[in-house]
This record gives sequence, C-alpha cells and structure tokens, in this order.
Amino acid sequence: MSDKRYVDDEKGERKAVFLSIEEHEKLIEDLHDLAVIAERKDEQRVPLDEIIENLKKQGILPSSL
Repeated sequence: MSDKRYVDDEKGERKAVFLSIEEHEKLIEDLHDLAVIAERKDEQRVPLDEIIENLKKQGILPSSL
C-alpha cells in the first residue's frame, strides 16, 4: 500500500503529493532506468545467442549451457 498524501486546492484539484522516502527512491530509480534506455536506444543490438557464446568463451558461463 502507498503512503501518498495529497494536497488539494480549494476546488478539490490535486496540487502536490507527499511520498515516503522509499517510494521516492523507487521513482528516482525508475526515472534513471528510463534515461539509460533513452540514451541507448540507437545502440547496435547484439543477438542473445552471440552474447551467450561470448560469455562461454570468457568462461563466465559453462560451455554445457
């Protein structure tokens, strides 16, 4: 459950919100993730099979995988 509390104006329209620090930090982390995605959207994509093969060659993944 969320610990949000809202501040409404005299017309009943929401103008502000109070969040828990935990919820604020989650939102900031999500915002950061979205920024990274936006920055990387034009990067060349590498097929998953190629990544797995490279990790096997480096010994990071077992060759039996």
